[in-house]
Amino acid sequence: MDKTYVVKADQTKEQWYVVDASGLTLGRVATRVAAALKGKHRPAYTPGTDLGDHVVIVNAERIVVSGKRLDEKFYYRVSGYPGGLRSESLRQMLDKHPDRVLTIAVKGMLPHNRYGRALLKKLKVYAGPDHPHAAQQPEPLPL
Repeated sequence: MDKTYVVKADQTKEQWYVVDASGLTLGRVATRVAAALKGKHRPAYTPGTDLGDHVVIVNAERIVVSGKRLDEKFYYRVSGYPGGLRSESLRQMLDKHPDRVLTIAVKGMLPHNRYGRALLKKLKVYAGPDHPHAAQQPEPLPL
């Protein structure tokens, strides 16, 4: 009789990866980063177990989107008050907060529960080329 081997979160060592987003497409980067945060790149992937790694994304301001998406994609937020719906286009969001664009894209590809919120804490996004995580010795994430 064969037994299924289930990996526990404390049995693995977390790695740090860095992704240079300059010239890369928004959705393609987000899917690869979400898979790395979940741990799907590991041979011993176990659903629902936090086996993922930390990912640092640099140069978020130089991300590429295709077509008319810069002007046709909108981000919405609601204050909770009447008339409190605010919207920003992708172009405006990239000008003001380029790190939030990638964070929102990756967040949408993670589970929408406490497991997904825990995975999102392992994502660090920076608009420029510098990041303060050199001490963790991040390796390039193979995309």
